[in-house]
Amino acid sequence: MSVPGELLLYCRPGFEHDLAAELADKAMALGWQGEADARPDAGFVRFIAAGDAPANALHRALPLAGLVFARQSLLALPPLALPREDRLSPIIEQVVASGWSFDSVWQETPDTNEAKALAGLIKALKRPLESLLKKRGALRRKAGGRRLHLLWSDGDRVQLGMSFPGNRSELAGGIRRLRFPHRAPSRSTLKLEEAWHEFIPRDEWDERLGEGMQAADLGAAPGGWTWQLVQRGMHVYAIDNGPMDKGLMATGLVEHLREDGFVWEPPGRLDWLVCDIVDKPSRVMAMVQRWLVRRWCREAVFNLKLPMKRRWQEVSRCLAGLESALAEAGVRAEVACRHFYHDREEVTVHVRLLD
Repeated sequence: MSVPGELLLYCRPGFEHDLAAELADKAMALGWQGEADARPDAGFVRFIAAGDAPANALHRALPLAGLVFARQSLLALPPLALPREDRLSPIIEQVVASGWSFDSVWQETPDTNEAKALAGLIKALKRPLESLLKKRGALRRKAGGRRLHLLWSDGDRVQLGMSFPGNRSELAGGIRRLRFPHRAPSRSTLKLEEAWHEFIPRDEWDERLGEGMQAADLGAAPGGWTWQLVQRGMHVYAIDNGPMDKGLMATGLVEHLREDGFVWEPPGRLDWLVCDIVDKPSRVMAMVQRWLVRRWCREAVFNLKLPMKRRWQEVSRCLAGLESALAEAGVRAEVACRHFYHDREEVTVHVRLLD
């Protein structure tokens, strides 16, 4: 049986070095060492554990939910170079040698335009691949929810990985594709909707995103994020000097205040703070930190616009500063940060106060 010696993680193309830097820092903090293979614009990163370090232990120690720039996290075998006249035999041989068993198979490609051309090949291989895996006893029922992933980076190059329930994305490619609601004032609305799907369990929406709650949207105009709040029946303070969407104002649920979001203070404790202001991440973080330390809201979702270089380092610095400030103020909170599909040069942060 071959022992997996690496992790395979998907990300947005262009953010490979940011994910690699995050992995290196977090692995080192846990006492692990490894080397990242991060090719520019590949849409994935390989992290190869150093020496005889068991990659499966590292995979458990670095859960997907705790990674900012990763969309999917797999325990992986080395990449395969395939002969075009027989692509399936090397795949089957590697699976059998690994000793892996699983109850489903997903074939995927990186999130790149070039990889989209492989859709026909993947479709053609689906039935014969699954048939051979069943015959060899690898694909079977009741395999503990384990899933085999085949990441095709080219027609003759594939890497096999395994995912496990509770430490993976249940979405193809780790991507949540949302339909733009045509009545929303801007496409930014999708960023907040994706945040709710990812950060709040669906069975808690009625409790935590309930009708009649009060929220503030800092930097609201024209109202993409306010629209999401209103759809949940919330009353919203929309803080922005710019104009708000007329349809939103007609709902009677929005109070538009032409003020500076960086200095505005709420009249009392609110249920939600949301913010998509385009400014330096340190300035946005300082503003939100003030809200949280003073307990002006119960939960917050906000974006941090990132620099073109050293993006992980900026995110890490901002999050460390926030957690330090909350601890110093005696505020207990859950903090999560992810780079979502509908984000671009930003990450989305969620904070929930626990008292």
